[in-house]
Amino acid sequence: MNEQIPPATVRIFIALAPPDDAKEELARELRPAYEAYPRMRWNRIEDWHVTLAFLGELPVTAVPLLRPPLAELAANRRPVRLSLRGGGHFDDRVLWSGIDGDLEGLHLLAGEVRAVVKECGIPFEDRPLRPHLTLARSRRGEPSCAVGAADGLAGFTGRGWPAERLHLVGSNIGRGPGPIHYRDIESWHFSGAH
Repeated sequence: MNEQIPPATVRIFIALAPPDDAKEELARELRPAYEAYPRMRWNRIEDWHVTLAFLGELPVTAVPLLRPPLAELAANRRPVRLSLRGGGHFDDRVLWSGIDGDLEGLHLLAGEVRAVVKECGIPFEDRPLRPHLTLARSRRGEPSCAVGAADGLAGFTGRGWPAERLHLVGSNIGRGPGPIHYRDIESWHFSGAH
């Protein structure tokens, strides 16, 4: 009998996710880029997210430590109002859409999330927040398409939306040759008054 051994580690991050209609609005704007650059590795629309803290590969035992304080944080915070706007690229390979709206509130929330992670004793690389939503990556060894695709998003301004949930997300990156897939480990509604 061939039994699957559960992984001892999981690659996790804490994020916000745009609502479906905001993602569909951006996907419509991306249609010309999808057609012009079909060999780019496009992220699945259901996986689009705004990372607040990337924790990397952690023992699965770290996940239960994070759940109660993240739930408490979400219960005490109101949603942050954001929108998707424009586009850009990192290193001519990674295509992204920008984030607009209550950026001060977004940075404050990211700081609170990162403080929770540190209080749990979980080490991670605390990089400055650069709010964005990753859309695609150019394949290695091929001319970059990210720059052209980003130019096509220059005039895009999406509608505003409240980020209503805080997501603790696991990914299978590095676990096989296929595309990266993300799954919610858990998520919590923002239900506070401040």
